[in-house]
Amino acid sequence: MFVRSIVADAFATNCYVIAPAEGEECLIVDPGIGVEDRVQDVLAQHRLRPAAVLLTHGHLDHVYAVAPVCQGTTAVSPYIHADDRYRLTDPLATMSPELVAALEQQFGRRATWTEPERIVEFGAAGEDHTTLELAGLRIEVAHAPGHTEGSVLFTAHDVPDGIPSDDLDRTVLSGDVLFAGSIGRTDLPGGDAAAMRRSLRDVVLPLADSSLVLPGHGPATTMARERGTNPYLTSL
Repeated sequence: MFVRSIVADAFATNCYVIAPAEGEECLIVDPGIGVEDRVQDVLAQHRLRPAAVLLTHGHLDHVYAVAPVCQGTTAVSPYIHADDRYRLTDPLATMSPELVAALEQQFGRRATWTEPERIVEFGAAGEDHTTLELAGLRIEVAHAPGHTEGSVLFTAHDVPDGIPSDDLDRTVLSGDVLFAGSIGRTDLPGGDAAAMRRSLRDVVLPLADSSLVLPGHGPATTMARERGTNPYLTSL
C-alpha cells in the first residue's frame, strides 16, 4: 500500500495520502493547515488521483485545507462522522480569538474558512462501525468519541510499502484518539474524558497487536507497543 505523510507547519498535524499503489486513486486523510501545495506535489509525483478526503475528526488543525484540496480536484468530497459534521460549518468559530490571531501572525494572512460544497456523513443514527469502499481500498471505521464527539479510527487491512509484514498486517489511522505514548486531550469543546476512557477500553484495546498506528500527531507506533507501554492503556 502506498502511504506518504505530510506534516503541517501549524500544530505538526499529520496528513496522509494513501493508495493501493502509485498511479491509482488515493485517499487524503486530515489535510491540515497549509498542506495543500505539498499534497498536490505528492499527487503529481506519484500520479495519484484523489477519490475522497477522510477526516478523523473536525478540529481545525485536521480540516483546514479540506476546501482547497477538494476544489483542486474533480468530484472529491470530505467524509466525516455525523457527530462532527457541524464543525465543518466554521471550525474557526471553535477557536479562541487569541489562537486565531497567533495563526494569522505565523502565516502572515487572515484566517478564512470555506465550507465544502458536498460533505459525506457516516455514522448516523448511533452507528459505531461502518465500512467505506473508496479508491480500491476497504476502510473500516470505528467511532471513538472523547477527543471530539465524532472522532473515529480508520483501518486498512494492509501496511505501507517497505514495512515488514511479518508482525504487522493492518494500518490504523488513529487521528487524535491514540498517539505514541499518549492520547488526545479531552478538555476542548466537545471533549469528554469518560467517553475517551470508554473508547480506549472498547475500541482501542481490542485492536490487534499486528496494527501499525499512524496518529494525527507525532511518530508512528504499533498497537503491541502501545498496549504494553502507553500509560493511558495500561491503567485501564
